[in-house]
Amino acid sequence: MTKQELIEAVHARNPWGLSKKATGEVVDAVFNNISKAIKKERRFSYPGFGTWNVRTRKARNGRNPQTGQKIRIKATKTVGFKPARQFKTKL
Repeated sequence: MTKQELIEAVHARNPWGLSKKATGEVVDAVFNNISKAIKKERRFSYPGFGTWNVRTRKARNGRNPQTGQKIRIKATKTVGFKPARQFKTKL
């Protein structure tokens, strides 16, 4: 599903009569707030769906695939998702 498809699906079920543009702004606001929560609190949980949290990847050795030269890959932060049990059973 693309962002546009999500906006259209939400717009089709919106009981408030919002325009498609306003629906897109609501969807953007939701995702912006989720991003801020993950950045600030290092996790965001939506009951029945799952939990996003910040994970740290350790520094490690790797290889440049073009040259085969060994390189050092720095430690990084990423976001992980763990689905809720109710969500997993619906799959």
